[in-house]
Amino acid sequence: MKKMKQINYLKSAKRTINLESEALKKVAKSLNKDFSALCEYLLNSKGRIICLGVGKSGHIANKTSATLSSTGSPAFFVNAGEAMHGDVGAITKKDSVIIFSHSGESDEVINLLPTLRNVKCNIFSITGNPQSTISQQSIINIDTGISEEACPLDLAPTTSTTAALAIGDAIAVALLEAKGFQSDDFAKSHPGGKLGKRLLLKVKDIMHQGKEMPKVSPNSLLSEVLLEVSSKGLGIALVIDNNDKLIGVFTDGDLRRALNSKIKIHETKITDVMSKKVKTIDESSLATKAIEIMQQNEIYVLVAIRKDKKPTGIIRMHDLLKSGLV
Repeated sequence: MKKMKQINYLKSAKRTINLESEALKKVAKSLNKDFSALCEYLLNSKGRIICLGVGKSGHIANKTSATLSSTGSPAFFVNAGEAMHGDVGAITKKDSVIIFSHSGESDEVINLLPTLRNVKCNIFSITGNPQSTISQQSIINIDTGISEEACPLDLAPTTSTTAALAIGDAIAVALLEAKGFQSDDFAKSHPGGKLGKRLLLKVKDIMHQGKEMPKVSPNSLLSEVLLEVSSKGLGIALVIDNNDKLIGVFTDGDLRRALNSKIKIHETKITDVMSKKVKTIDESSLATKAIEIMQQNEIYVLVAIRKDKKPTGIIRMHDLLKSGLV
């Protein structure tokens, strides 16, 4: 068995990262009006953006299509090899195809070009050779300018894929800015993720309301309130007057203080031991706002209210944890 060569891993890693970062600086400097023209084409396109590639370039194309879709530019990935066996049927003349190929001479893509021309879709490319077959048959070609890989053998796609990925990201961000894409728009395409929840989930979506809400009247005895708190299991009771106005709350902390004062639970009215200063939050507020208020005040429960200030629910830190926001 061949003996493994001893190397300085840290030195190798820094060399690779430095080579790729320098390459990205060159890419940024080399971008010209062709990049702007490509973005204009894509922005005004009536169809979708098809990111096409094979091998390592295919992986970059796939990631770029995902970034475009999540930032407001409908896109999907097509593997050039699979396209020859039916997937090309998903492409229409309204679509814009961006081909990712470092060499610009990928056989699978070149064999596909006549079909794409027959479809009459717009063909663009991102390559490392502006004189290549694919580059020359594109309406616009973006040259990465990468002639050497970070791989010391100059074989494994490293710097070239990093540059292509950066250009793909640059296109997505440029289109995002041109469309005025905002955080709310981003959330709509990420409803299941943590980012989407932070931007969409509101207090009223997760608060305890209706029959789940422990409520007592100002004339209730402490013993009655304890039963209400225990039955609802939220560690709090809202004290509500005849006009549905919140006048106080009773929490575990209030109970500890009452017991320390040797209060008689069967004789004491809740108004004598409740907390009159209540932290509230509008039910339409983002749930992340509830987290901020709780952290700032070192509390674990808030009363949700409507615009008319009447209580509509209870939200706890436990509910926020359960929702995946924390």
